[in-house]
Amino acid sequence: MADPGTVYLVGAGPGDPGLLTLKGRDCLARADVVVYDHLANVEILGHARDDAEMIYVGKQAGRHSMPQEEINALLVEKGLEGKTVVRLKGGDPYVFGRGGEEALELREAGIPFEVVPGITAGVAAAAYAGIPVTHRGFNSAVTLVTGHEDPTKPESALDWSALAKGAGTLAIYMGVKNLPLITQKLIDGGRPPETPVALIRWGTHPTQRVVDGTLADIVERVREAQLAAPCIIVIGDVVKLRNELN
Repeated sequence: MADPGTVYLVGAGPGDPGLLTLKGRDCLARADVVVYDHLANVEILGHARDDAEMIYVGKQAGRHSMPQEEINALLVEKGLEGKTVVRLKGGDPYVFGRGGEEALELREAGIPFEVVPGITAGVAAAAYAGIPVTHRGFNSAVTLVTGHEDPTKPESALDWSALAKGAGTLAIYMGVKNLPLITQKLIDGGRPPETPVALIRWGTHPTQRVVDGTLADIVERVREAQLAAPCIIVIGDVVKLRNELN
């Protein structure tokens, strides 16, 4: 039986292929197998060997190419075959990328793995839209939040009241579907309705689109613009800087 191969959990960055790290590029260049996501820019796959096995396991809203449990099993299977595997994930593997789940599965199976961090969209998409997520004239904190869960469910892991009362920037991932609920929860929790908000679709891509407004009107603005996922939602006074820095 062959010794297990190594699995590299590689962050592909937010979309612009130039934002892939050098280490991520080098891992791709020596991979026997590349398991990649919907949000990983396909141009990045050009760094892989011509003979590498390419496996798409992307997830889109309402459509999963492969359930997470099967992805975990696939990584274990390829690792046990002695292959060098790159699990290429959009953004950073450990920021809402379920990389921690995959790492735990690999550890349990006795397969060596390494995490290669990537630039997360909550910071990079905002920057490409002219929004620094921190600025000492506005705030000194930024909170990364998932918007994928339903904020009205009793067992919510998020304290929306605490998030509303915080003075920092909120960068919300996967929140377009729940945008009406999120904005209402924040207003109900004490965030002023006039708080600036920006939604950035396909941040750092050539097709990037931005819709901005306030907590009070952003839902209608997004509806009028027909903006759909994937988007990063940035909430806070730093959004005002977009007028100067975009």
